[in-house]
Amino acid sequence: MDATNSIDLLKKISLGDEVAMREFFEIHSNTIYHYVIGRSNDQNLATEILNTVMMEVWNHAERFEGRSKISTWLIGIARFKMIDFYRSEKRHSHSELDEAFEDNSSANETVVEAAQHAKGVKSCIDKLGENQREIVQLTFYSEMAYQEIAEIIECPVGTVKSRMHHAKEALKRCLQTFLTSEEEHVLV
Repeated sequence: MDATNSIDLLKKISLGDEVAMREFFEIHSNTIYHYVIGRSNDQNLATEILNTVMMEVWNHAERFEGRSKISTWLIGIARFKMIDFYRSEKRHSHSELDEAFEDNSSANETVVEAAQHAKGVKSCIDKLGENQREIVQLTFYSEMAYQEIAEIIECPVGTVKSRMHHAKEALKRCLQTFLTSEEEHVLV
């Protein structure tokens, strides 16, 4: 999709063009939906946030200033809508990974094997703290660069890099633990 076309669509949307809005929705809805589903694992919430974001676009298309990619702008809106939702529901809590796990530098082969277990990877990502999980999701599932992520979450690029480093270390430890427990089940 050509970015110029999406910018033209936003201009038309700001003038009330419903056809342009439908086309914009078709182009960008998957990006928003996958971002929310990746963060919440809740299809109803993903659909609700998607619709809310698109209503925001319909009502305020002129707010796009062109300082970032349209997808970055849309995910930024979705992120704030999710934060608002969780604040209003007062139901968002995640456990942090135990930082006391012993680091084992010889476990790189073990980590690769554990990464093949999608269940283990999903479980380990779910155990990350909110900030780390968000960075992992935006980097690997939304394929965003650190600069784009920094714009979305409104923090310095160095903070994004630091969170990613700590997330990778935590995932490595968790995947090692997951693989160990899988091996114990096989031996029993």
